[in-house]
Amino acid sequence: MKHLTTYKNIMLLILFSLTAAGASAQQQDITAKSAKTWVKSRVWANGLKLKLNSSTNDVEFAKQYAANKSAWDKAFEFLRERNLETIEPGKYTIDGDNVYAMITEGPSKEPEQAAWESHQNYIDVQYVIKGKEKIGVAPIESLTVTKPYDAEKDFANYSGEGKYYTATPDEFFLFFPSDGHRPNMKVNGYDKVKKLVIKVREIK
Repeated sequence: MKHLTTYKNIMLLILFSLTAAGASAQQQDITAKSAKTWVKSRVWANGLKLKLNSSTNDVEFAKQYAANKSAWDKAFEFLRERNLETIEPGKYTIDGDNVYAMITEGPSKEPEQAAWESHQNYIDVQYVIKGKEKIGVAPIESLTVTKPYDAEKDFANYSGEGKYYTATPDEFFLFFPSDGHRPNMKVNGYDKVKKLVIKVREIK
């Protein structure tokens, strides 16, 4: 019984560290395991059936969701409730400047035309509605800046190497400011792709 009480206390400490503002580096180490468990529990999904790509930074996701739950719930509601196959391309306001969506439909890029990118103020939720595309993922510290950060566009470009995934309508991606990503690359046989990108403001 004593061991059970100790275990419960440890779990409470871990859960608290996920939601506490200004967590220390030591707390972040503690939360890595609990963040992975939280992501796998899918309590954040609220009925969303889509898979979350394995490239996701679990700790960042847990921290940002805890800090801005309302915004994330609205983003996932849009992803879950809208008929994305019929929705027209364009920009859709979800929660003012905090959360908004962009629908695009068109040809993917040849690999040499697709650049690495990152953002500092917004987190990307990227989902291929129709078709397939290739997406690269890499830590920005492993990449070389080719176009410095533009604060107005919340955008920087890079060159480098990373791990590549085939994005399909079965799963979505999350890219945080520390994640370099290289989306929109053509997959043979899929000349046209319909895609959703939801921008969620990062909590600093």
